[in-house]
Amino acid sequence: MGDVWASLELNGWSIAGIVATLLATWLLASLARKGVRAALARVPNLTVGVQRLAERIVVYGIWLIGIGISLSFLGASMQPVLAIALVVGVVLVLVLRGIADNFAASVVLQTRHPVAVGDEIESGGFVGTVTELNGRSVVIRTVDGRTVHVPNSELLGERFVNNSAHGARRSEIEVRIEHPGEPGTGAENASAPDPVRALVVEAVEEAKGVHRHESVQLRPITLGAGRAVYRVRYWHHPQHGVAVTDAVVDSVASALAARGVRAVVTSDLPPAPLTPPMEL
Repeated sequence: MGDVWASLELNGWSIAGIVATLLATWLLASLARKGVRAALARVPNLTVGVQRLAERIVVYGIWLIGIGISLSFLGASMQPVLAIALVVGVVLVLVLRGIADNFAASVVLQTRHPVAVGDEIESGGFVGTVTELNGRSVVIRTVDGRTVHVPNSELLGERFVNNSAHGARRSEIEVRIEHPGEPGTGAENASAPDPVRALVVEAVEEAKGVHRHESVQLRPITLGAGRAVYRVRYWHHPQHGVAVTDAVVDSVASALAARGVRAVVTSDLPPAPLTPPMEL
């Protein structure tokens, strides 16, 4: 730095050049800020934080160029200055690499709209509702009241699920019924399987929150001596899964009990049993 200061030539012309350069830099930075702001205003759903970050990057770059030109009017040797600028630039790149990645990812998120505020998403083992999209992260609120900040680059780089993309979500419960008509079960009036299945489907349709425009599906899983196991699938609002499933379990259990059918109704689905490859 001593060589740089020793090479400076301070006179009227150099001062005039510096003043003119700094004024031009200030004017150009102001125009650039307005231009970037106007351009980003045309991008839909771009947050204020992202806009301000883009403005600052452009303005700071213009000021760095203006300061470099101002130093040249002093007759300073530019090699040390360029070396310092190169070191600072490398440090900034390393420090701001994550910020730049997240900023670029935020632009993609807010222009392609894979997620939006109010959507329920699953990412990194968390499930929650999107409350904010900013230049750094997607903020979600989980069902148990936690706030999670998922970096934008991480969200785009990994797989994530948008449960709200289609406006509805499917859930299912399992109904385990003691074999209809078996002596001593109290289910002699439901000796045929079809009335019991119809009863289950009707109970699901009557549960609060179940969509009517998508049909309820009942799949037999096990039909054997002593019991029948069914999986019942139904559609509901994507963010009301827990409440609707509780209502479905209560409705089906009550309907079966009222008919004297002994059954177990659960939303805690068991894992699929392991099957040897030769038996697949």
